[in-house]
Amino acid sequence: MNATTTLNSRPETAPRLLLASQLIFNLGFYSVVPFLAVSMREDFGMGAMAVGIVLGARTFAQQGLFLAGGAVADRCGARPAMIAGCLARIAGYVLLAWAADFPLFLLGAVITGVGGALFSPALESLVGAAEERRAAAHPRRTTLFALLVICGEIGAVAGPLLGSVLLDTGFDSALFVGAGVFAFMAVVFRFFLPAAKASAVKPSAGHPAAAPPSGTWSCLKEKRFVAFAAFYSINLFAYNQLYFGMPIELERSSAGPGALSAIFAYASVLTIALQWPIARLMKQKGPGVALATGFAIHALGFVAISAMAVFPPPAAFPALPAFLLVTALAFGHMCVAPVAMDLVLDFASGRPTGAYYGLLASCGGTMVLLGNVVLAPLYEHATTPSLAAASPWLVSAVFATVSASLIRRFLPARIPASRPQQLQPA
Repeated sequence: MNATTTLNSRPETAPRLLLASQLIFNLGFYSVVPFLAVSMREDFGMGAMAVGIVLGARTFAQQGLFLAGGAVADRCGARPAMIAGCLARIAGYVLLAWAADFPLFLLGAVITGVGGALFSPALESLVGAAEERRAAAHPRRTTLFALLVICGEIGAVAGPLLGSVLLDTGFDSALFVGAGVFAFMAVVFRFFLPAAKASAVKPSAGHPAAAPPSGTWSCLKEKRFVAFAAFYSINLFAYNQLYFGMPIELERSSAGPGALSAIFAYASVLTIALQWPIARLMKQKGPGVALATGFAIHALGFVAISAMAVFPPPAAFPALPAFLLVTALAFGHMCVAPVAMDLVLDFASGRPTGAYYGLLASCGGTMVLLGNVVLAPLYEHATTPSLAAASPWLVSAVFATVSASLIRRFLPARIPASRPQQLQPA
């Protein structure tokens, strides 16, 4: 038996490999995508509507097609889905490097999103299986998904820093380096991920089984889960405003696009430093409290920046409104993301989880696309201090408030809105 066969015959994947994969994959993503809007606006003179459609289409192609990507992982296995995702990202980045007009930017962005749709639900299903094994031995530990978020944010710290350096030599340089990262990951997955197809997770003390497997698309029949995913979609919509709304806010405040890298790095440092303790606290408070708190923080952040958008920026610190918003979005995301990803295991109740994670993200992608279409005309008037500049942020605040008020009604049937737990060290 050769080395490759030995590696691929392993039935389980080490959590460290999965966490490292998230880190490196995010490195390739964040070295490019945060600067896509800047390049389209400054290098090619495209307006907010064009930028919003491209960013929304990329997000929709990724999160919106997660359901299909999760189904591919459930049917074909995580390894081929993740390798295909890397290859799609490479193709998308090459197209973006060639792009000089709106149609090519749109096509490259969509293909880039498809790569994420194939990769992420497969990775999350493997992490979910690892979390099931971990919960069986230590049911009160903080969820492994908190570590997944932390590792992703480490990549999100390094990505913009790398991208800002490469941007000095042109946006194409960032694209080709990002493509190289995904090529490296495809090789790693080929030799170090097991080839076995995904299977239903085993029941554990943390996530006991409540239903037998009932097909790849069973998640669509779960009305409670579909409603939960719809309200949770506001989290991705809110966080996406860092890509769509933040460059416009920086233009309004005259902070300049150079502040964008610092803002992304700040958000990631917050997450790396605080995700683990916040995840522990939210586990103590229970999923209902955690989700309501996170979305309420999102809403407060949007209200704060809407109030400040009416007035000229502070002379001493023009980027203050942007930093207040990113602080709120980071804290809100830290409250809700690990909780929601862990709840998927309860919704799945022993079924394969790829399609469940896919639907959760597909709803988010749909909300981002629809939300960007609604906000784009409002952002056109948000580049100078005025009452009109507050309107896109107030609309976002309304969305977040609705989720904060209603999402706890759609938790898994066996999970109470408040489920305090005593935690033990990781």
